[in-house]
Amino acid sequence: MFNIAKILISALIIFIASEIGKKDTILGAIIVSLPMISLLTISWIYFETRDIDKIINFAYGVFAMIMPSLSFFITLPYFLKKINFIPSMFLSISIMVLLYFVLTMIYKKIGVEI
Repeated sequence: MFNIAKILISALIIFIASEIGKKDTILGAIIVSLPMISLLTISWIYFETRDIDKIINFAYGVFAMIMPSLSFFITLPYFLKKINFIPSMFLSISIMVLLYFVLTMIYKKIGVEI
């Protein structure tokens, strides 16, 4: 039952954000730029496990991976000005994933554990 509640609450937040984004792009962007997924995930981890160390490690991991995720928002508008939506999404996601991989390798090389 708890899993169904998690799915419904998460889906409702995404639905509301997308509906607001259609009417007001700035307000939609503000809502989506909030670390909504992280907040939800941290809440679900807490309510399910009460494991504070797990939440601390999760928060550090999210922080460590912010830079590659920002690449998506830099590359997507660039590609959309040049090519269609689907290829733009594919290229932007591919670059982001590649940067996740590269950053993970750099972290390992310098001894940072995520």
